[in-house]
Amino acid sequence: MAAEEDGGTESVDLKDLCKEMFDKITQYLNGELTATSEEYKLLQQLNQITLAKYTDMCAIAHRLNEVSSRVNDNYKSLQPYLEQIDQLEASVSTLEQTAYRLDAYSKKLEAKFKAIERR
Repeated sequence: MAAEEDGGTESVDLKDLCKEMFDKITQYLNGELTATSEEYKLLQQLNQITLAKYTDMCAIAHRLNEVSSRVNDNYKSLQPYLEQIDQLEASVSTLEQTAYRLDAYSKKLEAKFKAIERR
């Protein structure tokens, strides 16, 4: 009878140990699945934030494109005036050179006139 009781006790202990093992494995797997689920939730949140940032960046890029287009249009409309300014600058430069030559010529004439006046 003692042998039977030992066999019965071992069987009960083994059943309890198996139940405890399966309970712990279940807890472990639940923990792993919960952690994986939380990681996916975090990844989903990160993707949503990234989407929002890219949406904002896209809107900013569109506004910059519009502003750039307007600046380009303004530059094109100012182009004839800029060309006139360049032509005017060239004319002023030519006029300035002519004024320097005229000044030099008038100084020579003045020197000749003074030379004639002294005689």
